[in-house]
Amino acid sequence: MLGIINERIIFEVSAGQPSLISDDADAVALVGTSKDLAKQINQKEVHWGLLEDSVEERMEKALSDSDKTEADSKDADAEDNNKKKSSEGGKQGGSLTKKLKKDKLVGATGKNTKSETSMISAAPRVKPELTLPAMPVEVEQSMLDDLRNRVQLNNLALPSVSFYTFLNTHNGLNCSSISNDGSLVVGGFSDSSVKVWDMAKIGQPAKTSTSQGENGSSQGEHLSSTSEGKRPYTLFQGHSGPVYSAAFSPFGDFLLSSSSDSTIWLWSTKLNANLVCYKGHNYPVWDVQFSPVGHYFASASHDRTAQIWSMDKIQLLRIMAGHLADVDCVQWHVNCNYIATSSSDKTVRLWDVQTGECIWMFIGHRSMVLSLAMSPDGRYMASGDEDGTIMMWDLSTGCCVSPLAGHNSCVWSLAFSCEGALLASGSADCTVKLWDAASSTKALKMDDTQAGSTNRLRLLKALPTKSTPVYNLRFSRRNLLFATGALSLGS
Repeated sequence: MLGIINERIIFEVSAGQPSLISDDADAVALVGTSKDLAKQINQKEVHWGLLEDSVEERMEKALSDSDKTEADSKDADAEDNNKKKSSEGGKQGGSLTKKLKKDKLVGATGKNTKSETSMISAAPRVKPELTLPAMPVEVEQSMLDDLRNRVQLNNLALPSVSFYTFLNTHNGLNCSSISNDGSLVVGGFSDSSVKVWDMAKIGQPAKTSTSQGENGSSQGEHLSSTSEGKRPYTLFQGHSGPVYSAAFSPFGDFLLSSSSDSTIWLWSTKLNANLVCYKGHNYPVWDVQFSPVGHYFASASHDRTAQIWSMDKIQLLRIMAGHLADVDCVQWHVNCNYIATSSSDKTVRLWDVQTGECIWMFIGHRSMVLSLAMSPDGRYMASGDEDGTIMMWDLSTGCCVSPLAGHNSCVWSLAFSCEGALLASGSADCTVKLWDAASSTKALKMDDTQAGSTNRLRLLKALPTKSTPVYNLRFSRRNLLFATGALSLGS
């Protein structure tokens, strides 16, 4: 530090009273991130909500149309019954109409309570700012099937958890991710390799179900090569440095990986081959994430920028610059019009995808922010930092809804359930915790004047692991919670 001061700073001693910095036109003051700067940035309105003509909206319309047709048919049948039985007696007819009215009232209240419990149905619809690709019919049909078979979760009905543990990977596994349906698990390793496991194949009686890591000649791989003649995983090689992030596309047919070699690679899980190598960052890329509809993806780097890419172009589309330190994590908004980035400068920023401008800045964390998650309705965002603190933000106001110190170590992953009622957090303290997110958001809606500063997320359940830090969490479209981690044998 003394050498830097002697080399870069020149001291001049002058007699008399000291003058104010504002009086000197040549003076430059370096200030940190302040609330005044946040107020200057937070001027634009965030149009939170779901995309127009989305699968959820189509399903809601289909359900409402079916409810209308059923109601009309019931009304017609009731009128016919009333006409037939009107001649039998006025008392019987009167009691029948009262019963029918009661049934209609009960049905209406049941529908209202069902719509109130679903946070997604209450979200407004937003036009997409980017040109979104057309969704194949079979993919849309599979999504509709998942929505029909979705398990409703709340503070009383907690999700089932499927935890995948990597063995023999101490100090070798840098990142992991799970496909949306849980069928594929990927790991990024320090030896610059990317390995993908198919859950349907490794669940066999053969001893190949052990997830392998940096030890290329481990026992599980040896048994697999002797019994089946192949590895228990698919190996992707191409990076020239440690792999720090890997993410599946929404339907699992593509895979992204980013590395310290400052490149992003796109792989095909169908062809088991590399398709494109994207070069735009100048330093290691810490995180990469697909958009909720696929096709577009965002990356975060040590060069203090986030970038947006598309699969049909090798050139980047947008550069988000403004953070004062590394951009550690990136997360898409559910309507694809915004991305959120977290940084080592202890701030979270929300960027407009169309303009590339920072429109919101969230200040409150006291250490670097490592994880982000967006609620399914697009109104709330959760962030976790190195100290174990979790904060939930209201995107429409920029206020912190529920600050929480829930973990004893870094919060590496956050995930909302499909209705947004639950928030799952995974940490380096070897626990997965489930929080009641619906109660805090309801309290905010009931009293918006107090900004929810006294609200706290209520812990529903803590799930400890066997010395396994939790790397990644994901809720499937059917509300099954998937988690991954590496067994810490060296600790």
